[in-house]
Amino acid sequence: MNLPLCIETIRLADGQLSNLLYHNERLNRTRLACFDATKEWDLNQLIDIPQEVAQGLYKCRVTYGREIEKIEFEAYQPRVIKSLLLVVDDAIEYGFKFQNRVTLQQNFEKRGKADDVLMVKEGLITDTSYANVVFWDGSQWVTPDRPLLKGTKREKLLREGVIVEQKIRVEDLPAFTHVRLVNAMLDFESTPMIEVSQISF
Repeated sequence: MNLPLCIETIRLADGQLSNLLYHNERLNRTRLACFDATKEWDLNQLIDIPQEVAQGLYKCRVTYGREIEKIEFEAYQPRVIKSLLLVVDDAIEYGFKFQNRVTLQQNFEKRGKADDVLMVKEGLITDTSYANVVFWDGSQWVTPDRPLLKGTKREKLLREGVIVEQKIRVEDLPAFTHVRLVNAMLDFESTPMIEVSQISF
């Protein structure tokens, strides 16, 4: 049986890996659920940082199954996202960070003139093609309680009380003014805000 490979994407800034507590938790939760692996891994011990990526911002991508398949480093430049298109996909499933992103890519290709898609499942707002989302309602940052994938940065912000979970339906969007994208590579405080008016149907 060929089990699907999974990935863990970690921010490497000036030689320092970020958020390892949350990456380790998700990695080991995924390994138990997908590969029945009970021995826990520690990414800090598994990743050797080459000298040539010790300065600057890089994406560290760990591809794994029952064992580590490969560890790669790629210079990172954030995508500029100013507009989103709502795309409905009631069948989409991405509960684990699989290497195979075909369904996400197929939805992304429906974006038209927008910069990315904001996926809707069973009437509920979920994620963009590569990030969780948080909405500003004038007093607090709110994230959908049913994302496609529970991201590590999203989990950190929830535990720190910076954001809260809430069921967000399409019809709830006018209650918010802005949205921010959240993933392991993006710094929440400096990530540009997108006006909710730039989300089209």
